[in-house]
Amino acid sequence: MKSAFVVGNPNFGKQSQTKEPQRKHRINNEITAKEVRVVDTDGGMLGIMSIKVALKLAEEREIDLVEIAPQANPPVCKLIDYGKFSYELQKKEKQIKKNSAASQMKEIRFKSRTASHDFNFKLKHARAFIEEGSKVKASVFFRGREIAHTDIGKELLEKFIEEMSDIAKVDSPLKFEGKNLSVILSPAKTKKAKPTKEENKS
Repeated sequence: MKSAFVVGNPNFGKQSQTKEPQRKHRINNEITAKEVRVVDTDGGMLGIMSIKVALKLAEEREIDLVEIAPQANPPVCKLIDYGKFSYELQKKEKQIKKNSAASQMKEIRFKSRTASHDFNFKLKHARAFIEEGSKVKASVFFRGREIAHTDIGKELLEKFIEEMSDIAKVDSPLKFEGKNLSVILSPAKTKKAKPTKEENKS
């Protein structure tokens, strides 16, 4: 019997001496049901069969029998290479997590006169939010007479956009919301190098 059949175990039906990472799905001889509904590698249904017959079929094809729906009656198992199955599952989970993060809006708030160290501190957080897949709303709040000098806030946000330009794109341009001047950034599909000071001067 070939080792390709049992992941990490060259002897089908024997316990491995080394402890493997806990799997989310039972495979091969780990499956306890006496009968299973078998799905073929291409997604076609092969029907209900005894676990012995299903394991024999998997052995003949040199692939794994993976229990994908243990709560079903009988449990549903698929003929598939477990390594490939696990990889595809992880990809889907990462995409779901990424989509969930993308649906969240993080907010960074500046005062109209923000010190450079405070700006850099908030910039660092904004970059972390973008890199995890979230959108970022950056706002400048004007208090009292500061509303007469909105150009200061505009310059600050333009600087913020420039500092984020290598990993983020403007999703919604600068606009006022009451006494707030805001801009929304979203993760860029591809990262690019930030322009150098010399390039900015030219």
